Amino acid sequence: MKQESGIFIIAELGGDAGRQIREINEKYDPRLARYKAPHITITGSSGSGPIPGSVTVDELRKKLEPVAAITAPMSLVFGAPMRFMQSQILVLPLDPHGPLRIFHDRIATSGLPFQPARFTFSPHCTLSLYPTLTRDTERELLAIRMTSPAIIDSVVVYQSFDPQPSKKLLELSLSGITKY
Repeated sequence: MKQESGIFIIAELGGDAGRQIREINEKYDPRLARYKAPHITITGSSGSGPIPGSVTVDELRKKLEPVAAITAPMSLVFGAPMRFMQSQILVLPLDPHGPLRIFHDRIATSGLPFQPARFTFSPHCTLSLYPTLTRDTERELLAIRMTSPAIIDSVVVYQSFDPQPSKKLLELSLSGITKY
């Protein structure tokens, strides 16, 4: 799955889930582990496409700070691993409804411009992206069950220059008190 160029909003995963997923990436997809921290893409590939690269950091901040200010940190449960959209990519899905969807929709309606999305909103964390999996490796990955939740307490905004490394533009903490 080729990442498009543009501006993406992601939630990098720390804590126990982030460490566990990092270990899985290092074992099964070292290239992914080397280039990307475990994360969930909030906008850029599903639900809302990338933000055009011409949008300034000031405009991003102006539109996203109010959303972050009213959004409470989230603790989300991963589903069982699955193939992503009929591909060889294996992911840990998250429920596309509830607080994560509300957050996504707040961003999507913030007034920022978005390019078309490639997929419907399908939040997930990637376990294996680059290698062709053997049956045994695929079976091992599909048997994984994450017991630690995905904690989303901040978002990072990156400018993608695919295939070149991305550039971090902005990081915002979720500071709202709304409980879901």
